[in-house]
Amino acid sequence: MNLDYTIRYTAKNTYQNETNGALWQFLIIPENNESQELISDDFSNSLNTPVENSVNGYDFRTYRIRPKQSFEEIEFTADFKIIKKVENIFEKVSQEFSEREFEDLKSLEFKAGNDVFLRNTDLTTLHQEVDFKFDKTLSLFENLQNLNSWIKEEFTFKTNVTDIDTDLNHILEIKQGVCQDFTHLFIAIAKQFGIPSRYVSGYLHQGNGYFGDSQMHAWVECCLPDSGWIGFDPTNNLIAAENHIKVAHGKDYTDCPPLKGVVYSSGKNETEYTVQVSSQKQQQQ
Repeated sequence: MNLDYTIRYTAKNTYQNETNGALWQFLIIPENNESQELISDDFSNSLNTPVENSVNGYDFRTYRIRPKQSFEEIEFTADFKIIKKVENIFEKVSQEFSEREFEDLKSLEFKAGNDVFLRNTDLTTLHQEVDFKFDKTLSLFENLQNLNSWIKEEFTFKTNVTDIDTDLNHILEIKQGVCQDFTHLFIAIAKQFGIPSRYVSGYLHQGNGYFGDSQMHAWVECCLPDSGWIGFDPTNNLIAAENHIKVAHGKDYTDCPPLKGVVYSSGKNETEYTVQVSSQKQQQQ
């Protein structure tokens, strides 16, 4: 069985004073991969500025626009149609303890092949001990499931208490945050144990009461020697599956923000976002 998804992403930027030009890059296009197929994408803006297509440093598609005229307000609208495969992730992962998998994790070949996602960044570095410990009598997958559960149990989802630059010391102190914060924490702990981990941005179908940000969601992908890359959503204590629609990945949030750019203007500005994700089961043939 597959799911048909439709996604509408809207943003509205308002400026106190007239702008004198701008450049924006949007990293919001769902990826084509083994579990999801992008059927169509459409992006427009209220100034009718031509849209450029490009790729970022990790080879994910982006939209770019460069308005030349002055303006005080601009709106963006993106529409996507996706087919997402419904699959049992537990059938593809190794759940039994394997001493060899722990040995492979430490091998030079495995480390070299995943070097970029073993490096610490400012947002994924722990400067203090945490209560969670890996159990070497359990499989790597089970340890990561336990980490997923630990973050969900120990931390509270709360908006407006952190920002994109909040470090892990503050998250550990206040025990609150949003999906971006919990993703950075999961990555930091998994990397300490030598598991390659990357930050994933995308969309979450929240119809089942899941927690997620109003703009886009974030979760983790970890590379296991016997199973490859597996997604974990510590905000909801889920394995990333049919409710998670991937856009991009990187070392942390700074590698895959949904929107970045430069605006030539003075005074205050305001940005509003909305994301609507709807799904429908495909009919069996």
